[in-house]
Amino acid sequence: MNTPETTVAPLTVVVIAKECLPGKVKTRLTPAMTPEDAARVAAGSLDDTLRTVAALPVARRVLFFDGSVVPDAAAGFDVLHQPGGGLDERLGHLFDAMTGPTLLVGMDTPQLSADDLAPVLHDPERDAWFGPAEDGGFWALYLREPDGTHLRGVPMSRDDTGAVQRARLVDAGLDVGTLATLLDVDTVPDARRVAELVPDSAFAAALAASLTSPLTTATTPLTSGGTR
Repeated sequence: MNTPETTVAPLTVVVIAKECLPGKVKTRLTPAMTPEDAARVAAGSLDDTLRTVAALPVARRVLFFDGSVVPDAAAGFDVLHQPGGGLDERLGHLFDAMTGPTLLVGMDTPQLSADDLAPVLHDPERDAWFGPAEDGGFWALYLREPDGTHLRGVPMSRDDTGAVQRARLVDAGLDVGTLATLLDVDTVPDARRVAELVPDSAFAAALAASLTSPLTTATTPLTSGGTR
């Protein structure tokens, strides 16, 4: 019996990520957990995201990486190292470096599923797709014709970042579709909410282990603080 062939979408999916080193990632999860545990939680989130993207029927996958040790889950991904500069400049560099339709996703939404990205894969001819985050940012951005000028100068890590970015696309005359709103993991309450959505994920397992470790529970309250 013949099985139907999967249609490969003619686009590149890029995961933007940093190496999950203690004190360098998910710092707002401390002091509720140690920097080492926060790094393990971040690594679980990244691995879940990479596995979701790896399973998508797309032409190319890229890891836009800040770090030196590439995670095993990125096998089969092309690796593009991030340059210096602010986030808007780095994203501008990425979209200038891409050729052909490109979808960017972050590493802070381990609950990401193929269904969340299905509208892009079903309609890659649309000018742009935008994935808003609950905190006012965005978790995904698709451009049929990549152009870094759409991102440079957008103020990042603010509660109006998403609104400004989407307005930039609309003002450029692009037809912008909207994806589902997802929750970025920044704080412990965020992490708990997301873990409930994906209880069998690597992220949920790392979070459960971190919040019940003797060192964490003995020395730190379950509150969030620090900077992203």
